[in-house]
Amino acid sequence: MIDIQSQRDERNIPIDKVGIKNLRYPITVRDRKNGFQHTVATINMYVDLPGNYKGTHMSRFVEMLHLFRPEISLQKISQILDQMKSHLDAASAHIEVMFPYFIEKKAPVSRSVGLMDYTCRFIGTSDPVGKVDLVSEVRVPISSVCPCSKEISDAGAHNQRGEVRLSTRFRKFIWIEDMIELVENAASCEVYSILKRVDEKCVTERGYGNPKFVEDVVRDIAGNLYLDDNITWFSVSAENFESIHNHSAYAFIASGDVPSPCHCRR
Repeated sequence: MIDIQSQRDERNIPIDKVGIKNLRYPITVRDRKNGFQHTVATINMYVDLPGNYKGTHMSRFVEMLHLFRPEISLQKISQILDQMKSHLDAASAHIEVMFPYFIEKKAPVSRSVGLMDYTCRFIGTSDPVGKVDLVSEVRVPISSVCPCSKEISDAGAHNQRGEVRLSTRFRKFIWIEDMIELVENAASCEVYSILKRVDEKCVTERGYGNPKFVEDVVRDIAGNLYLDDNITWFSVSAENFESIHNHSAYAFIASGDVPSPCHCRR
């Protein structure tokens, strides 16, 4: 049969990224407590396309994922990128794997057990000279109490739920759980899936005793990351979905230098 994609394109305009988006696919990722965790990812995969080729072979992207089932983890991203470049005759390759990650979490007083879900993402890029760049990202819900509201009010202080997005580059493997714990420790209080009355009292008082601006949250996280020799680059943002305003509060910090590529070895 005629291979239309491999035919010559007379416009001779190269394409930076061509591939598939929003593919839903079952994967297995590393779990610090249980070894592995099954989840469902949304995956984007791209390669570059030289100007003289009419198109790429879209079906090959999905075929390559099937080769690496069931585990699609940080350790496997480099291998997947190599296969993408080889199978599609490309100079560069890019993959994004976004998935819900579940952690069993006990309420602070009653110890009632529930599952918290966190949105995570692995991003991998292999450039034309073979340099691989890996980024691990987590989105963590938090609770924050406004220091200003507490200071100026005779009783109470406004509080709200927020979200922190933390992205890191690193020298060796980093657990998703470690990134989540770093974020939760910087909040006024953690967020839980199950709270009894004794737990609600606990988290309300804990947050009131630990007020944080979004500026405090990102600075506390950044301060810890600057001291971690394993972290070579990071970006962190905090967004509070304000309870008394018709807007969100937002803060962002990114470290200065983009480091050497991660080897992702434990």
